[in-house]
Amino acid sequence: MRALLVDRSAPGGLRLGTAPDPRPAAHQALVRVTATSLNFGEVRHGLDGAPDGAVLGWDAAGVVERAAADGSGPPVGTPVVTLGAEGAWAELRAVDTALTGPAPAGADPGALSTVPVAGASALRALHRLGPILGRRVLVTGATGGVGRYALQLARLGGAHVIASTGDPDAYGPGLRALGAHEVVAAPAAVGEPVDGVIDLVGGGQLVDAYARLAERGTLVSVGHATDTGEAFPYGAFFGDQGRHDRTLTTFFLLACTDLAPDLTRLAGLVASGELDPQIAWRGSWERAGEAVAALLGRRLHGKAVLDLT
Repeated sequence: MRALLVDRSAPGGLRLGTAPDPRPAAHQALVRVTATSLNFGEVRHGLDGAPDGAVLGWDAAGVVERAAADGSGPPVGTPVVTLGAEGAWAELRAVDTALTGPAPAGADPGALSTVPVAGASALRALHRLGPILGRRVLVTGATGGVGRYALQLARLGGAHVIASTGDPDAYGPGLRALGAHEVVAAPAAVGEPVDGVIDLVGGGQLVDAYARLAERGTLVSVGHATDTGEAFPYGAFFGDQGRHDRTLTTFFLLACTDLAPDLTRLAGLVASGELDPQIAWRGSWERAGEAVAALLGRRLHGKAVLDLT
Protein backbone atom coordinates (compact mmCIF):
# COMPACT_ATOMS: atom_id res chain seq x y z
CA MET A 1 0.00 0.00 0.00
CA ARG A 2 1.02 3.63 -0.39
CA ALA A 3 1.70 5.56 2.78
CA LEU A 4 3.33 8.67 4.18
CA LEU A 5 6.57 7.44 5.72
CA VAL A 6 8.68 9.22 8.29
CA ASP A 7 11.79 10.44 6.50
CA ARG A 8 13.80 13.20 8.15
CA SER A 9 15.56 14.01 4.86
CA ALA A 10 12.25 14.95 3.22
CA PRO A 11 10.35 18.27 3.53
CA GLY A 12 8.27 18.18 6.68
CA GLY A 13 9.86 14.87 7.67
CA LEU A 14 7.50 12.81 5.46
CA ARG A 15 7.64 11.21 2.03
CA LEU A 16 5.11 9.27 0.01
CA GLY A 17 6.23 5.66 -0.36
CA THR A 18 5.08 2.08 0.18
CA ALA A 19 4.60 0.02 3.32
CA PRO A 20 3.28 -3.49 4.04
CA ASP A 21 -0.49 -3.80 4.30
CA PRO A 22 -1.63 -3.87 7.95
CA ARG A 23 -2.81 -7.16 9.45
CA PRO A 24 -5.92 -6.52 11.55
CA ALA A 25 -6.44 -8.23 14.90
CA ALA A 26 -9.78 -9.94 15.50
CA HIS A 27 -11.29 -6.79 17.06
CA GLN A 28 -10.09 -4.52 14.26
CA ALA A 29 -11.62 -3.51 10.95
CA LEU A 30 -9.55 -2.90 7.82
CA VAL A 31 -10.44 0.55 6.50
CA ARG A 32 -9.53 2.06 3.13
CA VAL A 33 -8.61 5.63 4.01
CA THR A 34 -9.78 8.50 1.80
CA ALA A 35 -8.79 11.49 3.94
CA THR A 36 -6.80 12.26 7.08
CA SER A 37 -6.42 15.37 9.21
CA LEU A 38 -3.26 16.46 10.97
CA ASN A 39 -2.92 17.46 14.62
CA PHE A 40 -0.22 19.70 16.02
CA GLY A 41 0.71 17.18 18.72
CA GLU A 42 1.36 14.28 16.37
CA VAL A 43 3.36 16.48 14.02
CA ARG A 44 5.33 18.29 16.73
CA HIS A 45 6.06 15.29 18.96
CA GLY A 46 5.21 12.18 16.95
CA LEU A 47 7.62 12.83 14.10
CA ASP A 48 10.47 13.62 16.51
CA GLY A 49 10.23 10.26 18.26
CA ALA A 50 9.41 7.96 15.32
CA PRO A 51 11.95 5.91 13.35
CA ASP A 52 12.34 6.45 9.62
CA GLY A 53 9.83 4.37 7.68
CA ALA A 54 7.13 4.50 10.37
CA VAL A 55 3.49 5.16 9.41
CA LEU A 56 1.94 7.59 11.86
CA GLY A 57 -1.39 9.40 12.05
CA TRP A 58 -4.31 9.57 14.48
CA ASP A 59 -7.33 10.72 12.43
CA ALA A 60 -8.78 9.18 9.28
CA ALA A 61 -12.02 8.82 7.37
CA GLY A 62 -12.67 6.04 4.89
CA VAL A 63 -14.71 2.94 4.08
CA VAL A 64 -14.63 -0.48 5.75
CA GLU A 65 -12.90 -2.89 3.40
CA ARG A 66 -12.89 -5.88 5.76
CA ALA A 67 -15.08 -6.18 8.83
CA ALA A 68 -13.63 -7.26 12.17
CA ALA A 69 -13.28 -11.03 12.51
CA ASP A 70 -14.95 -11.05 15.92
CA GLY A 71 -18.16 -9.62 14.48
CA SER A 72 -17.90 -6.25 16.19
CA GLY A 73 -18.10 -2.93 14.40
CA PRO A 74 -19.60 -1.89 11.06
CA PRO A 75 -19.91 -4.13 8.00
CA VAL A 76 -18.02 -3.92 4.72
CA GLY A 77 -18.81 -0.81 2.70
CA THR A 78 -19.69 1.42 5.67
CA PRO A 79 -18.27 4.98 5.64
CA VAL A 80 -16.44 5.52 8.93
CA VAL A 81 -14.37 7.93 10.98
CA THR A 82 -11.49 6.31 12.84
CA LEU A 83 -9.06 7.07 15.65
CA GLY A 84 -5.86 5.34 16.65
CA ALA A 85 -2.33 5.87 17.91
CA GLU A 86 -0.87 5.35 14.42
CA GLY A 87 -1.60 4.17 10.88
CA ALA A 88 -3.89 6.95 9.60
CA TRP A 89 -1.43 8.24 6.99
CA ALA A 90 -1.85 5.26 4.67
CA GLU A 91 -4.26 3.79 2.13
CA LEU A 92 -5.22 0.97 4.50
CA ARG A 93 -5.66 1.13 8.24
CA ALA A 94 -6.30 -1.58 10.84
CA VAL A 95 -8.30 0.08 13.60
CA ASP A 96 -10.13 -1.04 16.75
CA THR A 97 -13.88 -1.16 16.21
CA ALA A 98 -14.36 0.65 19.54
CA LEU A 99 -12.59 3.59 17.89
CA THR A 100 -14.50 3.35 14.60
CA GLY A 101 -17.71 5.30 14.12
CA PRO A 102 -20.11 4.79 11.18
CA ALA A 103 -20.66 8.04 9.28
CA PRO A 104 -23.44 9.31 6.99
CA ALA A 105 -23.19 8.11 3.40
CA GLY A 106 -22.17 10.83 0.97
CA ALA A 107 -20.55 13.08 3.58
CA ASP A 108 -17.26 14.80 2.71
CA PRO A 109 -14.45 12.52 3.97
CA GLY A 110 -12.15 15.49 4.48
CA ALA A 111 -14.61 17.14 6.83
CA LEU A 112 -15.22 13.85 8.65
CA SER A 113 -11.50 13.29 9.12
CA THR A 114 -11.31 16.34 11.40
CA VAL A 115 -13.64 14.73 13.93
CA PRO A 116 -11.65 12.10 15.90
CA VAL A 117 -9.06 13.98 17.95
CA ALA A 118 -10.40 17.54 17.79
CA GLY A 119 -14.12 16.79 17.98
CA ALA A 120 -13.96 13.87 20.41
CA SER A 121 -11.53 15.70 22.72
CA ALA A 122 -13.88 18.68 22.85
CA LEU A 123 -16.95 16.52 23.44
CA ARG A 124 -15.35 14.40 26.16
CA ALA A 125 -13.99 17.49 27.90
CA LEU A 126 -17.45 19.07 27.93
CA HIS A 127 -18.88 15.82 29.32
CA ARG A 128 -16.46 16.18 32.24
CA LEU A 129 -17.94 19.58 33.05
CA GLY A 130 -21.38 18.04 33.55
CA PRO A 131 -24.59 19.85 32.53
CA ILE A 132 -23.69 23.17 30.85
CA LEU A 133 -27.11 24.62 30.01
CA GLY A 134 -27.10 28.21 31.25
CA ARG A 135 -23.58 27.94 32.68
CA ARG A 136 -20.50 30.01 31.87
CA VAL A 137 -17.83 28.01 30.01
CA LEU A 138 -14.36 29.33 29.14
CA VAL A 139 -12.30 27.79 26.31
CA THR A 140 -8.60 28.73 26.25
CA GLY A 141 -6.61 28.36 23.05
CA ALA A 142 -9.91 28.71 21.24
CA THR A 143 -8.46 29.23 17.75
CA GLY A 144 -7.10 25.66 17.47
CA GLY A 145 -8.94 22.63 16.14
CA VAL A 146 -10.13 21.36 19.54
CA GLY A 147 -11.02 24.87 20.66
CA ARG A 148 -13.19 25.55 17.64
CA TYR A 149 -15.13 22.33 18.14
CA ALA A 150 -15.45 23.07 21.88
CA LEU A 151 -16.94 26.51 21.21
CA GLN A 152 -19.55 25.09 18.88
CA LEU A 153 -20.49 22.16 21.08
CA ALA A 154 -20.70 24.32 24.19
CA ARG A 155 -23.01 26.74 22.37
CA LEU A 156 -25.15 23.84 21.15
CA GLY A 157 -25.33 22.65 24.77
CA GLY A 158 -26.77 25.97 25.91
CA ALA A 159 -23.70 27.43 27.65
CA HIS A 160 -22.63 31.06 27.80
CA VAL A 161 -19.35 30.61 25.92
CA ILE A 162 -16.18 32.65 26.47
CA ALA A 163 -13.28 32.22 24.04
CA SER A 164 -9.71 33.11 24.99
CA THR A 165 -7.23 33.92 22.23
CA GLY A 166 -4.02 35.89 22.08
CA ASP A 167 -5.41 38.25 19.42
CA PRO A 168 -9.10 39.03 19.98
CA ASP A 169 -9.10 41.76 17.33
CA ALA A 170 -7.99 39.36 14.60
CA TYR A 171 -9.87 36.23 15.65
CA GLY A 172 -12.79 37.60 17.62
CA PRO A 173 -15.27 37.86 14.73
CA GLY A 174 -14.61 34.28 13.61
CA LEU A 175 -14.87 32.91 17.13
CA ARG A 176 -18.13 34.75 17.73
CA ALA A 177 -19.47 33.28 14.50
CA LEU A 178 -18.71 29.82 15.90
CA GLY A 179 -20.67 30.48 19.08
CA ALA A 180 -18.59 32.57 21.48
CA HIS A 181 -20.59 35.16 23.40
CA GLU A 182 -17.40 36.83 24.64
CA VAL A 183 -13.81 36.88 23.36
CA VAL A 184 -10.94 37.77 25.72
CA ALA A 185 -7.18 38.00 25.36
CA ALA A 186 -6.42 35.74 28.35
CA PRO A 187 -8.20 33.98 31.24
CA ALA A 188 -7.17 36.78 33.59
CA ALA A 189 -9.33 39.15 31.52
CA VAL A 190 -12.54 37.20 32.26
CA GLY A 191 -14.94 39.24 34.37
CA GLU A 192 -17.36 37.11 36.35
CA PRO A 193 -16.30 33.63 37.54
CA VAL A 194 -16.93 30.70 35.20
CA ASP A 195 -18.52 27.34 35.92
CA GLY A 196 -16.27 25.36 33.60
CA VAL A 197 -12.99 25.66 31.71
CA ILE A 198 -11.69 23.68 28.75
CA ASP A 199 -7.97 24.48 28.84
CA LEU A 200 -5.95 23.83 25.70
CA VAL A 201 -2.89 25.91 26.56
CA GLY A 202 -1.47 24.92 29.94
CA GLY A 203 1.20 26.87 31.78
CA GLY A 204 0.26 30.21 33.23
CA GLN A 205 -3.05 30.32 31.38
CA LEU A 206 -4.20 27.14 33.13
CA VAL A 207 -3.27 28.68 36.50
CA ASP A 208 -5.15 31.89 35.69
CA ALA A 209 -8.16 29.97 34.37
CA TYR A 210 -8.38 27.90 37.55
CA ALA A 211 -8.44 31.12 39.55
CA ARG A 212 -11.54 32.21 37.61
CA LEU A 213 -13.53 29.10 38.56
CA ALA A 214 -16.73 29.61 40.50
CA GLU A 215 -17.70 27.48 43.46
CA ARG A 216 -18.10 23.84 42.36
CA GLY A 217 -16.53 24.70 39.02
CA THR A 218 -14.40 22.29 36.98
CA LEU A 219 -11.33 22.84 34.80
CA VAL A 220 -10.51 20.11 32.27
CA SER A 221 -6.89 20.18 31.10
CA VAL A 222 -6.81 18.93 27.51
CA GLY A 223 -3.95 20.63 25.64
CA HIS A 224 -0.46 21.82 26.46
CA ALA A 225 0.39 24.30 23.70
CA THR A 226 2.84 26.28 25.83
CA ASP A 227 5.15 23.30 26.53
CA THR A 228 5.67 24.80 30.00
CA GLY A 229 4.70 23.65 33.47
CA GLU A 230 2.19 25.11 35.89
CA ALA A 231 3.20 26.95 39.06
CA PHE A 232 0.25 27.65 41.34
CA PRO A 233 0.63 30.37 43.98
CA TYR A 234 0.42 29.50 47.65
CA GLY A 235 -3.23 29.36 48.65
CA ALA A 236 -4.59 28.53 45.21
CA PHE A 237 -6.14 25.33 46.56
CA PHE A 238 -7.40 26.66 49.86
CA GLY A 239 -11.09 25.86 50.25
CA ASP A 240 -12.01 28.64 52.65
CA GLN A 241 -11.62 31.60 50.28
CA GLY A 242 -15.21 31.75 49.06
CA ARG A 243 -14.88 29.18 46.26
CA HIS A 244 -14.70 25.71 47.71
CA ASP A 245 -15.20 22.38 45.97
CA ARG A 246 -13.44 23.26 42.70
CA THR A 247 -12.02 20.51 40.49
CA LEU A 248 -9.04 20.22 38.14
CA THR A 249 -9.07 17.07 36.02
CA THR A 250 -7.48 15.46 32.96
CA PHE A 251 -8.18 12.61 30.57
CA PHE A 252 -6.41 10.72 27.77
CA LEU A 253 -8.54 10.32 24.67
CA LEU A 254 -7.09 6.99 23.53
CA ALA A 255 -7.80 5.52 26.96
CA CYS A 256 -11.51 6.12 26.31
CA THR A 257 -12.33 2.75 24.76
CA ASP A 258 -15.97 3.50 23.95
CA LEU A 259 -15.56 6.35 21.49
CA ALA A 260 -17.46 4.87 18.53
CA PRO A 261 -20.83 6.44 19.53
CA ASP A 262 -19.17 9.84 20.02
CA LEU A 263 -17.47 9.63 16.63
CA THR A 264 -20.76 8.74 14.95
CA ARG A 265 -22.62 11.56 16.68
CA LEU A 266 -19.99 14.12 15.75
CA ALA A 267 -19.80 12.86 12.15
CA GLY A 268 -23.54 13.30 11.85
CA LEU A 269 -23.35 16.89 13.14
CA VAL A 270 -20.58 17.71 10.69
CA ALA A 271 -22.41 16.09 7.78
CA SER A 272 -25.60 17.99 8.58
CA GLY A 273 -23.79 21.30 8.83
CA GLU A 274 -24.56 21.76 12.53
CA LEU A 275 -20.81 21.67 13.23
CA ASP A 276 -18.27 23.46 11.03
CA PRO A 277 -15.02 21.45 10.81
CA GLN A 278 -13.06 24.67 10.30
CA ILE A 279 -10.67 23.38 7.64
CA ALA A 280 -7.85 25.91 7.30
CA TRP A 281 -5.69 23.97 4.83
CA ARG A 282 -6.55 21.17 2.42
CA GLY A 283 -4.62 19.41 -0.32
CA SER A 284 -3.31 16.11 -1.68
CA TRP A 285 -1.18 14.02 0.63
CA GLU A 286 1.60 14.61 -1.88
CA ARG A 287 1.75 18.10 -0.29
CA ALA A 288 2.03 16.82 3.27
CA GLY A 289 5.28 18.73 3.79
CA GLU A 290 3.47 22.04 3.20
CA ALA A 291 0.78 21.19 5.74
CA VAL A 292 3.35 20.12 8.34
CA ALA A 293 5.33 23.33 7.88
CA ALA A 294 2.17 25.43 8.26
CA LEU A 295 1.20 23.62 11.45
CA LEU A 296 4.62 23.86 13.03
CA GLY A 297 4.83 27.52 12.03
CA ARG A 298 1.55 28.19 13.85
CA ARG A 299 0.14 29.61 10.61
CA LEU A 300 -3.04 27.52 10.73
CA HIS A 301 -6.01 28.27 12.93
CA GLY A 302 -8.23 25.29 12.30
CA LYS A 303 -7.64 21.88 10.77
CA ALA A 304 -5.28 20.67 8.03
CA VAL A 305 -6.71 17.93 5.80
CA LEU A 306 -4.89 15.61 3.40
CA ASP A 307 -6.84 13.89 0.63
CA LEU A 308 -5.42 10.53 -0.41
CA THR A 309 -5.42 11.15 -4.15
